[in-house]
Amino acid sequence: MPPKAKITKEMIIEAGVSIVRTEGAESLNVRRVAALLECSTQPVMYHFKAVTDLKAAVYAAANEIHTAYITAPDKSAENPFLSIGLRYVQFAAEEKHLFRFLFQSDSFKNISFTEMMNDEALAPVIAPLCEAAGITEAQAREAFEVMFICVHGFASLIANNSIEYDRAHFEKMLSRAFNGALAAMKG
Repeated sequence: MPPKAKITKEMIIEAGVSIVRTEGAESLNVRRVAALLECSTQPVMYHFKAVTDLKAAVYAAANEIHTAYITAPDKSAENPFLSIGLRYVQFAAEEKHLFRFLFQSDSFKNISFTEMMNDEALAPVIAPLCEAAGITEAQAREAFEVMFICVHGFASLIANNSIEYDRAHFEKMLSRAFNGALAAMKG
C-alpha cells in the first residue's frame, strides 16, 4: 500500500479559499477543510494551531487573488485608473463570497479607512493618476478616496445581491465620479 499524500500548508490554504469561494466564510472551519482534503483534522491542526490562524492565511490568499484580479492589465482601457475600479466591481460580481470575506467580515475590521487611504501599497495606483491628470499626490489620494467610496459601494451592493452587475452603467457612473473628483481637485 503506497503512503498517503502529505497534506501541505499550501493545500490547506487552497482548500480554505475554495470553501470560502463556493460556500462562504461561515463554512470555513477545520473539519470542512479536512473533509475537502479527505484527511483527518490532524494535518490541518498541525499547520494551523488555531482556527484564527487558518482564517488569517486564507484571508491573505484571498487578498492576493483579489489584488491580482483588479491589477491585471486591461490593454483596451482608456483610463487605467478607471479600469481598476471597474475590475473591483466585476470581482464583487464574479466572486461574491470572496468579496464579502475580504471586505465585509471581521477579518477586515482591523484596518481603518485612513490607514487604507494612506497605505504605500497605493503608490502604483496614485503615481500614474498624478501624471495622467496633472495633479499632486495629495490631490490624487483625495480623488482616489472619492472613487474608492463609489466603487466599494457599487461592489458591496452587487456582492449582497442588491443590484445587478451592468458594466456599461458602472463605467458611466464611475467616469462621472472620476471626472467630478478631478475637476474638484483642480479647482
